[in-house]
Amino acid sequence: MEIESGKTLCIPTIFVSYTGETLDYKAPLLKSLESMNKAAVEVCNYFDKNVSRVNATLGWEQEYFVVDEALYNARPDLVMSGRTVFGHAPAKGQQLEDHYFGSIPERIYAFMRDYEEEAYKLGIPLKTRHNEVAPSQFECAPIFEEVSLAVDHNLLLMDLMDRVARRHKLRALLHEKPFAGINGNGKHNNWSMATDTGVNLLAPGKTPKTNLMFLTFFVNTIKAVHDYADVLRASIASSGNDHRLGANEAPPAIISVFIGQYLTKVLEDIKQRVGNKFDEQDEAILKLDLHRSIPELLLDNTDRNRTSPFAFTGNKFEFRAVGSSANCANAMTTLNTIMAETLKKFKKEVDALVEKGEKKEIAIMHVIREYIVSSEKVLFEGNNYSEEWEKEAAKRGLPNVKTTPLALDSLLTEKAKHLFEGNNVLNHVELEARHEIELEKYVKKVQIEARIMGELCTSHILPPAIKYQNTLIENIRGLKEIGLKESAYINQKQILEKISEHIAQISDQVSKMIEARKKANAIKDTREKAIAYCDDVKEPYFDKIRYNADKLELLIDDSEWLLPKYREILFLR
Repeated sequence: MEIESGKTLCIPTIFVSYTGETLDYKAPLLKSLESMNKAAVEVCNYFDKNVSRVNATLGWEQEYFVVDEALYNARPDLVMSGRTVFGHAPAKGQQLEDHYFGSIPERIYAFMRDYEEEAYKLGIPLKTRHNEVAPSQFECAPIFEEVSLAVDHNLLLMDLMDRVARRHKLRALLHEKPFAGINGNGKHNNWSMATDTGVNLLAPGKTPKTNLMFLTFFVNTIKAVHDYADVLRASIASSGNDHRLGANEAPPAIISVFIGQYLTKVLEDIKQRVGNKFDEQDEAILKLDLHRSIPELLLDNTDRNRTSPFAFTGNKFEFRAVGSSANCANAMTTLNTIMAETLKKFKKEVDALVEKGEKKEIAIMHVIREYIVSSEKVLFEGNNYSEEWEKEAAKRGLPNVKTTPLALDSLLTEKAKHLFEGNNVLNHVELEARHEIELEKYVKKVQIEARIMGELCTSHILPPAIKYQNTLIENIRGLKEIGLKESAYINQKQILEKISEHIAQISDQVSKMIEARKKANAIKDTREKAIAYCDDVKEPYFDKIRYNADKLELLIDDSEWLLPKYREILFLR
């Protein structure tokens, strides 16, 4: 890696403790890939004996905001926490959505070209660059790669973007929700599986045999997500993602799967077989001539359901719920592992039917049908943002864990321990350690946000508010003294009353938040502390303090307001 005049040789490394436990993201990812490979090859051999290796592939899409460095430095909340804890929505936000379709601003384009060149030097195959729908938001994406390499390249790129942005007097923001009221940043993980014979296992084939293989892996993926939705949710849990999930252009905390109308009909046809029987003459099912309908299949998924956290998009699944600042390895390790576990169960059940004398293809179809029936409640084609879906998901019994401290609980269940230990990915000690670390990370990030909120209120928001309050008092007093009627200063009086109320509210709420933080800090148990920071510090106070501060932003003389506003940060380039 070249950093100014220095060059550093970076050697791929895994980190292991003295007692053998893995300490990083890379080792579990490699172990999950090996486990998935072994399980997938055994299932592939039902259809093609030449398959000896299955790799997971990943194409990530990295979203980010770019802001001017001077404006960034004038926002202590951005510098300290990566997001703005205050800021009133500008008159123009993203309601026109015209930024998405516009040309890339020249200054941003120069930055993009620069980091792309640096990326190519490191072998990162960036393919696309474009605006995103929020103002000052952009995205890049590479060509698909093998998962382990793709993860390395994403981490390298995030580091590159930060360094190159500084060269251009810009700052790249990777926080999941740096600005309230507009889209957050995601990192959509487009995941599939490919054989060493050159077959994408999630792409419909051109023969009855390859289509049955596609259907096998397609249904097993749905089954895996259904059975381990809670563990998958834990893999994307973070304080930043808690702000994003369920907001603009982001899926909710409910993990569901979108597959499109055409494939929904295919699965429904299989599920509804008369008497639940299959036989060799059942051409409609055994041949599954999906290749004749590929145009219809692709058309059905071209404009995919952007509200779905896990959507099938023609030849891959797009895990949209991953946060922009996250290491993809965490989500990919979990996805590979749940796939390995499900494929192992699938093979065991198929082999049991074959031993009883069932023909192999018929046995496969029987198990596929069982999986469709047992996992259909995770399928959802509608608007994942809607309140109706929350109610429907609750009826279906789908988990909807909205906060990180509780979402992480699923890592310590017997189911999770069996899953990761059984596939030789993480033992119970490694799982417990990761659970503890993620909770500690959550506590520290919310703690920093709470502290910067308090500091900004004291040093940046209340002083100009009190100064303007005094200006209004002097104005009203002067108008009274020269004998004007009350109607001449009634508006100033109303503004003064509003400012005084917001000042009082902020002072009161900040004091209470500080006390709540002290109580939370006294808690020894990390999980209890994380829940306290979530339920007793963040939930009761963050939004209330912000509401009053943002109202003051609209009332105070613009020349007195110390923090750059959204209309400046997002639109001055």
